[in-house]
Amino acid sequence: MSEPTVLGIESTCDETAAAIVRGRTLVSNVVASSMEEHARYGGVIPEIASRAHAEAFVPVVSKALADANMELSDVDAIAVSAGPGLAGCLAVGVSGAKALAWAANKPIYGINHVIGHIAVTQLQFGPFPKDTLALIVSGGHTSLLHVEDVARHVDVVGTTLDDAAGECFDKVARLLGFPYPGGPHIDRHGQLGDPHAIKVPQGLTKGKAGKEHPYDFSFSGVKTAVARWVEAQQAAGKQIPVDDVCASLADSVATVLANKAMHGCEEYGSKTLIVGGGFSANSQLRAKLLEVGKEHGVEVRIPQIKLCTDNGAMVAMLGVNLVEAGVRPSAPDFPIDSAMPMNIISV
Repeated sequence: MSEPTVLGIESTCDETAAAIVRGRTLVSNVVASSMEEHARYGGVIPEIASRAHAEAFVPVVSKALADANMELSDVDAIAVSAGPGLAGCLAVGVSGAKALAWAANKPIYGINHVIGHIAVTQLQFGPFPKDTLALIVSGGHTSLLHVEDVARHVDVVGTTLDDAAGECFDKVARLLGFPYPGGPHIDRHGQLGDPHAIKVPQGLTKGKAGKEHPYDFSFSGVKTAVARWVEAQQAAGKQIPVDDVCASLADSVATVLANKAMHGCEEYGSKTLIVGGGFSANSQLRAKLLEVGKEHGVEVRIPQIKLCTDNGAMVAMLGVNLVEAGVRPSAPDFPIDSAMPMNIISV
């Protein structure tokens, strides 16, 4: 087969997205977000998100095909996020994708959308070198993965034991009175503050816990420490230096992520680190990873912002990898898995 053309569909959380990828070229990319509908509740409401997916599914897929100047019959396969994610949201995307695949008689791949965050970097940086390490940082996941073959074999090196980096930011943002989602607000204020103003702990880096969990992450204590500090300031009637709090938090989290990722690269003899997931849009993290990568002689591949957050391009790109590798398509009745493990690439 010449370069496969795949339609990718994503509906794991609050973005309904569809994209078409041909080989390593992004042909079209459409995203509809229901984020504003969740903002007044301070977080994603699964029922609202599911309804928004149901409303947006047909228009989004239709626009992705129209933008590519294609019919459904022109694609070689359909790929859809089957997990991990919110069950109701996954069900909408998977049901819709199955209906399209059945109607057009096309093979379908139910994929792990977290692995999609790794695959998407190929659109910008080309194929993966051997022994690539990937750092996934999103709202619910902080994972370090060893990518032997993105279509066939990914190993988990480290994972989050409690709060992921994105959750930690959102919880501190709420404490500081920022609206949901809090990450961009912390990012913006953090750029104006002193990253060393407040001593923020670095989870799982010291002593026995650090030795036992060299590649695992824990941001729950970080969130608690910042909360206690803010409460103490308020109790003493002092003004909260919001910019400094944000800068110190961002610096602590970015340092832990960068150092553990580099430690993993050394362990696996990897000269390439791929970064993916919505949290990789954070400017302090991007800067820290590039700086530490340079020091260690590791090429850090962070995709452009529009490919960091959930999108159809990452699903389609992983679909292309699966087709090229000759991986069998999913059975027509494949299930969704809201807690899909990281070592499963497609179902």
